[in-house]
Formats: sequence, structure tokens, C-alpha cells
Amino acid sequence: MAASQPVRTNWNPNKKHSDVERWICIYPAYINSKKTRQEGRRLPKDVCVENPTYSEIRDVLSVTNLRVGVENKQYSRERSREFHVSGRVRVQMRNDDGTPCNPELGCREDIMRFVSIRIPQLKSRQGKSGDQHQHVQAQPSAGGKKGKGKRR
Repeated sequence: MAASQPVRTNWNPNKKHSDVERWICIYPAYINSKKTRQEGRRLPKDVCVENPTYSEIRDVLSVTNLRVGVENKQYSRERSREFHVSGRVRVQMRNDDGTPCNPELGCREDIMRFVSIRIPQLKSRQGKSGDQHQHVQAQPSAGGKKGKGKRR
């Protein structure tokens, strides 16, 4: 019998941590509270944010001492092809010597939790949350049945 072929991967031990290929990827769907686990959410719903964008993730991570890059890539589980939901953020977690760039954010989950806590504090989010609640209360409730009714 023939021996099976080894699996080929893109990982190369010669690449440094500063190479973009070694940086972690964060898609907005990972921290979206409107998504299910099957649709790509990675954190519990109570920690997540409602409909985050890649630009908000980039803005939050730019104040840390992590190197951040944005790529125009579509998440494979995302059904919508709209521009505002596309994009991913790449983050360098480790220096070339293997030490974490930011000791407080040591793993991928720590970075996603940090982002999901900070996005609601953005000024762009502060105005949106109050407007939505007022708009919902202003709509009158529809009463009665609608439809053609009973046919004879």
C-alpha cells in the first residue's frame, strides 16, 4: 500500500512574528452579538457588540501598542456582500523574539474582549445608541388584523 502524502500548509518556521502572515485575523463577525456561533461569533453574546465594523476595530486597536493592518477580505461565513461588513483586521501579537507586544493582551481572545469592551465607548457609537431608543418609542403600535379576511 502507498503511504499517504504529507499535508502542505502555508506555515513556515522561518517567518518572523513581524511578518504579516503571522499576525492574527479579526473579522467583525467574531464579536457581533447579532450572529450565532454557527455564523462565526467567537465570544459569548453578553460580551459582544452589535454590528461592529472593521474600521471600529482598527480605531480601538490603534491606541494600543499593537501593530494593526486592514485587509479587504470577506469572511467566508458572511452571507451579505455589502461593503460595510467586509474587511478584516490583522494584529501583530508577538515581537520577533516571541514576547507579547502588549502583555495585557496575551492571546487572541483577550484582544477580542478588549475590542468588544471599547467599541461602545467610541464617540461614533455614543450618538447612535440614544437615537435608536427614541426612534423605537416614537413608532405607533399597529393594532388589529391585516389581510384579506375570510373567503366564502
